[in-house]
Amino acid sequence: MAAVIPLKEVEYEHPVGGSVCDTKHAWARVPPEPSPAERAALKEKIRRLLKAQDAVMVSHYYVHPDLQDLAEETGGIVSDSLEMARFGRDHPARTLVVSGVKFMGETAKILSPEKRVLMPDLDANCSLDLGCPADEFDAFCRQHPDRTVVVYANTSAAVKARSDWLVTSSCALDIVRALKDKGHKILWAPDRHLGGYIQRQTGADMVFWNGSCIVHDEFKAFELADLMKQHPGAKVLVHPESPADVVALADAVGSTSGILKAAREMDAREFIVATDNGMMHKLRTQNPGKVFIEAPTAGNSATCKSCAHCPWMAMNGLADVARVLETGANEIHVDAALGQRARVPIDRMLAFTAALKSGQPAGALVPHIGAA
Repeated sequence: MAAVIPLKEVEYEHPVGGSVCDTKHAWARVPPEPSPAERAALKEKIRRLLKAQDAVMVSHYYVHPDLQDLAEETGGIVSDSLEMARFGRDHPARTLVVSGVKFMGETAKILSPEKRVLMPDLDANCSLDLGCPADEFDAFCRQHPDRTVVVYANTSAAVKARSDWLVTSSCALDIVRALKDKGHKILWAPDRHLGGYIQRQTGADMVFWNGSCIVHDEFKAFELADLMKQHPGAKVLVHPESPADVVALADAVGSTSGILKAAREMDAREFIVATDNGMMHKLRTQNPGKVFIEAPTAGNSATCKSCAHCPWMAMNGLADVARVLETGANEIHVDAALGQRARVPIDRMLAFTAALKSGQPAGALVPHIGAA
């Protein structure tokens, strides 16, 4: 039976001591929509600055469509956090402009310490990261010294440095299954919903840090079931950070890249999607003949703090991309020694997924006994 620790509370509505980025503060920082003329001018300015500074844009699926489109138009990438990590490491550009949340910029810097990494807004954070302080996580790990520590990408550099393996939602099942097959008992952090999904799928012996994503945690099974009745032909696509009763209603469960794949390949015209609504842009662009409907986050007794969109992702905007390229502001710094320790589990993940992708025996990268 998996142990459950008390929920790590993070106050989102009222910041504590000014150190926690709450949702009200984040929403207040969302950039205003530029006019068509302003948008065109900003994009042209960014194109010039990227070329002049040997820089490339790396954007997550959840940020504004302008940042997704411009990244692809200028030779960058729009992807999930795993592909963002790979791309930033392998691209020859000397500067990476990471549009997303802070842990993504830190991961890029860890993998490319020689490169300059800039972000549109350094206050763009993540509820999973905020809810897993490194000192408290270290104490939790010391309570379970016999377990292999597996942490999700949505964590600080310090938490990554305390781990044995890093995973993203696109590779977590494969890595945990391989660890289980070699006899590992798992300590998982920080998302309890994703951890529970992986435990149900693999049967692994897992204990959980009790955190959640404020976006996915708000999807409602009762309201989703009602929406499904209104759209009986729709397929339901769910991110595994969602509650178990929401996952149970899914036709396909997967990471952002997995959801995109399912939408392309499944034989349906309508889809109900339970993940951040920033995904809708790419889903609709790739599937112009299909209809995508947001899964409900509101309903009876619901208190919506995200309304299906991460407030910190929403803080990324064109004007700030131009500003940081022009001024060098918002550079990500990671202590060199900490970065070296944090890189070990990241490199393990990347080696594992590369082997898996090429058809090689990725499980051979996992030792039989002890932490990885």
